[in-house]
Amino acid sequence: MATNITSTALDFTDIKEKLKTYLAAKSEFADYDFEGSGLSNLLDVLAYNTHFNGIVANMALNEAFLHTAQLRSSLVSHAESLGFNIRSRTSAQAKFTATLNLNGVVGRASSYTLPINSVISGFNEEGTFSFLTQEVYTATDDGAGLYTFKDADGVATVTAFEGSIQTKTFFVGEKTDRQIYVIPDENIDTTTAVVRVFPDTTSTAFVEFTPLEKAIKVDSNSTYYTLRETPNGGYELNFGDGVTFGKAPESGSKIVVTYLRSNGPLANDCKQFTTSIVYQINASNYSLNIVPTTTSVGGGEKQSIESIRQLAPSAFATQQRLVTSEDYRATIAANFPTVSDVSVWGGEDNIPVDYGKAYISLTFNDGLTESSKAIIRNQIKENFSDNLSVMSITPEFVDPAVCRIEMIVSFAFNPDLTGSTSTALEDRARQGVRDYFATISGFGKTFRRSNALTDIDELSAAVLNSSMTIKLQMRLEPVLNAAGSYSIVYPVKLAIPDDVNHIVESSLFEHSEADGICKIVNQLGTNVLQIVDVSDNNAVVVGNIGSYSSSSGEIKLDNFTPTTILSGDNFIKFSATPADQTTVKALRNFTFEIDEDKFTVGAIIDREDVRVAL
Repeated sequence: MATNITSTALDFTDIKEKLKTYLAAKSEFADYDFEGSGLSNLLDVLAYNTHFNGIVANMALNEAFLHTAQLRSSLVSHAESLGFNIRSRTSAQAKFTATLNLNGVVGRASSYTLPINSVISGFNEEGTFSFLTQEVYTATDDGAGLYTFKDADGVATVTAFEGSIQTKTFFVGEKTDRQIYVIPDENIDTTTAVVRVFPDTTSTAFVEFTPLEKAIKVDSNSTYYTLRETPNGGYELNFGDGVTFGKAPESGSKIVVTYLRSNGPLANDCKQFTTSIVYQINASNYSLNIVPTTTSVGGGEKQSIESIRQLAPSAFATQQRLVTSEDYRATIAANFPTVSDVSVWGGEDNIPVDYGKAYISLTFNDGLTESSKAIIRNQIKENFSDNLSVMSITPEFVDPAVCRIEMIVSFAFNPDLTGSTSTALEDRARQGVRDYFATISGFGKTFRRSNALTDIDELSAAVLNSSMTIKLQMRLEPVLNAAGSYSIVYPVKLAIPDDVNHIVESSLFEHSEADGICKIVNQLGTNVLQIVDVSDNNAVVVGNIGSYSSSSGEIKLDNFTPTTILSGDNFIKFSATPADQTTVKALRNFTFEIDEDKFTVGAIIDREDVRVAL
C-alpha cells in the first residue's frame, strides 16, 4: 500500500520536516539521527527540489489565467486571445497654423507643399522634442502672396507627431520558411507605422499594407498586417496566409517599415515651437511661420499590465462596436492614455431624459489644457463614435460634476483604555475618513457609511461606537441682480418632505425682495422651496421660488434674483438630505468629495457609566 506524505505548504523547512517525519515512521530508520548524518544533505536536496517544483507549478498555474497572471508576456498572450489590441507607447501631437508670406516676392510659385516628416521643435520642462508631419500639406497663393497650408480635406491645420523616424527592412525568403519579422524597439508608436512591400530588392513600386483593425472584409487578396507585442518588449510584424486570411508577401519581396520612436508622455505640454523649414526662391530663403493652436497632448506609455487585465475582457465584450455604455467606456479607456476616467450613460438615464444620445464624461491626467481636452474629445467622436456606434445615437460630452458630502461624525471612547487624547483621536478619525474617500474617487463609486465608520471603530480599542449623518451638497453659480431659472441635479434620490426637518437648505445670500440675510429651504411637509429671511426669524420672503423632486433628485428655481452671495464665493451651496443615508452611489457624471467646511468630528468620553461630550 502506498504511503502519502501530507503537505499543503511550499516552505522549504516544512517540506524537510515532512520528509523526516515520514522516514522516522519507517522501521529501517528507527532511532536514526537525521540531523547528524549524511542523510540530512539528501533531505535538503529533496526538499529544495520539491520546493522549487512547487513554486514553478504554482506560478505556471497563475500565469495561465488573465486575472492572476503577473508577467506582462502572459497578460499580452491572454489579451490577444480575446482580440484586445494592446496600446503601444503613443506620440504626443500638436496642431499649428502654418503660413508662408511671400508678399512682393518676384518669381513665387502658385503653390507650395509641406512634405511628410517636416520637423517642428517643441519645448517643455523635460527638454526639446522633434515633432514630424505625417502627411503632405499644400498652400496656394491668396493673390497677395500669403500661403496657408491645408490638409487634403482643405482644413488649415497642420498636425505633427513627436518622435524620431525609424526604418526597418526585411527580406522575404522561400515560402516554405516560417519567417518572423521582429521590430526590436519597445518605444515604437504602432499607430504611426507605415508598412510597404516591394516586389523585389530593386523595385521602386510598392504596395502599402493597412492595419488589420481597420479591415471591413478580409479575403486572400486583402493587404493587411498586424503588429503584436513580443515577450521581450519588441513588436512582431505579421501578414496573412495568402489563402483566406489576407495576402502574404511573395518570396524575394522587400518589406520596409517606417515608424516613430516616441518619448511618450515626456513630450506632452510643449507650449513653445520653432522650425527651421525654409523655402528658397531666387537664391533667397523664406521661413515658414508656425503658430501653435494647442499645446502638445496625447503622449502616453504603453498599456500597463493592470490596464490590460481590467480592459481586455470589457474590450472583448464590445466586439468592435459601440452599443452599450460599457462598450463606450472600454473603448475610450483602452485607446486614450491621457483620459484617466470615463463615465458613459444613455439618454434614457439622463436628467432630463434625452433619447438618442450617448452621454460621455471624461476626466484627464493632470496638466492638460482645455484646448488639448477638446482635441481628445474630437478624436473620440471622429475615430470611434462616428465609425463604431449605432447611426441613430449621437455622442454628447458632459463635464464632470462634483457632489460634495457634508458630514457630522461622532464617536464615544473610554479614555481609560488609551493613552491618546480626544483631540488626537479626532484627528485620526478625520484622516481615516479622508483616506476612505480617496478609495472612492472617480466615476461610478459608492459611498458606504458603514465602511467609513468601520475605519473609525478600528482606530483604537478605546473607541466604543461611532455615528455619522450626511448631507449632499451641490453648488449654483447664479447671475446676480438678474432674475433667472436654474436646475440643480443630485446624483441620487432625495428624502421625502417631513414636518420636522428641512430636506433642502442653501447657504446665505441677499435677495432683491428682502432687506435682511436670506436662504432657501423647503416648506416643512412639502416639496415647495421658499426664500426666508434668517435675520427676521426665518420670515417667508418668497413663498414659492421653485420645488425639488425626491425621485429625480432635481431642484428647480424660477425667477431667482440674488444680489449678493455672503460667503464671498461666486456660488451658493445647496445642501440636501439623501433618501438613503447609508449608501450613496455617484451616477452619471458625478464624483464625490468632502466639503471640509462642513466636516466635523466630535469625541464623547464614555466610561460606561458616564458620558461627557467634548
